[in-house]
Amino acid sequence: MRVLIALGGNAMTAPDGSARPEDQRAAVTAAMDAVAEVVASGAEVVLTHGNGPQVGNLLVKNEIAASVVPPVPLDWCGAQTQGTIGLLILDALEAALSARGGTPRVAALVSRTLVAADDPHFTAPSKPIGRYLPADEAAAMIEHGQSWQDRGAPGWRRVVASPDPIECLEVEAASVLLAAGYAVVCAGGGGVPVVRTAAGPLASVEAVIDKDLTAAVLAGQLGVDVLVIATDVDAVVLNWGTQDAQAIGAVSAGELRSLAAQGHFAAGSMGPKVEAACRFAEAGGRAVITSLDRIADAVADTTGAAGTIVTP
Repeated sequence: MRVLIALGGNAMTAPDGSARPEDQRAAVTAAMDAVAEVVASGAEVVLTHGNGPQVGNLLVKNEIAASVVPPVPLDWCGAQTQGTIGLLILDALEAALSARGGTPRVAALVSRTLVAADDPHFTAPSKPIGRYLPADEAAAMIEHGQSWQDRGAPGWRRVVASPDPIECLEVEAASVLLAAGYAVVCAGGGGVPVVRTAAGPLASVEAVIDKDLTAAVLAGQLGVDVLVIATDVDAVVLNWGTQDAQAIGAVSAGELRSLAAQGHFAAGSMGPKVEAACRFAEAGGRAVITSLDRIADAVADTTGAAGTIVTP
């Protein structure tokens, strides 16, 4: 069985969202203990991950140093966090597999994701990233070519495009590593976004790709059997935060899309996860949205006992 596990940002930071180095190391260590169970079962495992807090930290450094050194482009920030988180995963997963008596083989790829140069999101950037700043500090970043919006009382916030992923460009390398017995980390943070220029070559662009949507694309390219989207809840929930809250077990992609159309899933949280699960299921796969500690059970579950199971 080939499994793709998409780890949410909660797997990379402390429970309170802290992203100090020690917080990230501890969180990744706990996450890899769960992933090691799946690897040890004999499954071929591909991992992808969020990087919001890590990119956020780099953006703060950009802002503080903007008057001294040019800010690092957003695509560079994405690549840097792929390297950093990849290192943490390599160390933690190898240790967890060794503790189980296995021979760890883990590889992390700095990965690019192709998006369309004419994607409509580029003409109307709307994805908020980073922290709020007062107008004068935001102005310094605007001088460096960034897009910022006045959000009223909280302050100004940077907005970027969030184009739809088309293709994961490192899929061939990932396939070779999987065939050689490696667990592979690929397309972290949704992948570094690239477009094909008019002359033909690829060029990276400043944008943010949703990592769950990229996970669905990567899963299809790799012929994955099960896509597991690991988050901070056990399942998708209807009427979240109310007395009528109800967890969804087994559901078809069509049924889940109908619920999404009714406004049940927020665009900034569960919405992209639901969309990614539906896309993968509609292509013939089985997707599971569950919590980190239920990953191993979710891989084998077909009833909805270990999360929200989405099928065609």
